[in-house]
Amino acid sequence: MELSFVFYVLLYLYAVSAAGVPVGVERNDSPVIGVLAQEVYNPSPGKNAYIAASYIKYLESAGARVVPIMINRSEEEYTRLFKSINGRILLPGGGASIVSSGYAKAAGLFYRLALEANSKGDYFPVWGTCLGFEQLTLLISEELLLSHTNTSGVALPLDFTKDSKDSRMFKDFPEDLMTSLAKEPLTENSHQWSVTTESFNGSEKLRKFFRVLSTNTDGQKEFVSTVEAYDFPIYGTQWHPEKNAFEWTHPYIPHTPSAIKATFYMAHFFVNEARKSLHSFTSEEEEQEALIYNYSPIFTGKKSSFEQIYYFD
Repeated sequence: MELSFVFYVLLYLYAVSAAGVPVGVERNDSPVIGVLAQEVYNPSPGKNAYIAASYIKYLESAGARVVPIMINRSEEEYTRLFKSINGRILLPGGGASIVSSGYAKAAGLFYRLALEANSKGDYFPVWGTCLGFEQLTLLISEELLLSHTNTSGVALPLDFTKDSKDSRMFKDFPEDLMTSLAKEPLTENSHQWSVTTESFNGSEKLRKFFRVLSTNTDGQKEFVSTVEAYDFPIYGTQWHPEKNAFEWTHPYIPHTPSAIKATFYMAHFFVNEARKSLHSFTSEEEEQEALIYNYSPIFTGKKSSFEQIYYFD
């Protein structure tokens, strides 16, 4: 049964991959995606910033390679990296400020570069997960619109909007998976702050920029949980698509076959978006020096929310 499920997923992903980039559009089959590091709450020598390994595995599972984007680097270095990678993902993080941290500053610079590039026809996708989604709402609305919600450690089904069916993100998902996402608690939430539907609708800039694909509620407040931009390849989820397959430290993380399936379809969608970007490093040597393969993750499952973490100076 397990082998049949894996075969089904692989067969479907192959079919989607073949059709994922329109005919006549050049496709990049070696996508390299930048993942932004963030501050360590209690830094120590060699451990000033980190990336949870689940994000790396998540992207690699769909055929991408990863370059860590360090915090507190020069604008020149960030601009050079932007021209080399094919997409970027903003990471969640408990302690990182979306206003004043190195994470926030790097995120802001890459967002502006991506907006400028996409406006000129240079395809460059951006993804924000949890804190990354919250960061995007601040950058777009230029307001801090977060409200406290009781959503720290809970799995929820998605309340899809009518726009989800024809969205870029979900339109190629199989019907049975969409049904499972709508009825089963497959999306893991680890956030204390959310953008409520009321706050979202009250921001003209957010309304014009993002199409809302799903919402959720903590029982009292309805909040926006999945978005995609109308005019740009910019996406966000308040929930964690990477955790289902790669994190095991908490009992509320779903690991059902449908939950795992959701992880890989989400990963495949974003990596397929990155395939449309034709950025590249100036040389193979420069690319190899930048890849996450130059670092080793540390097992932290017994004392962390993550099974493995990459630490950086």
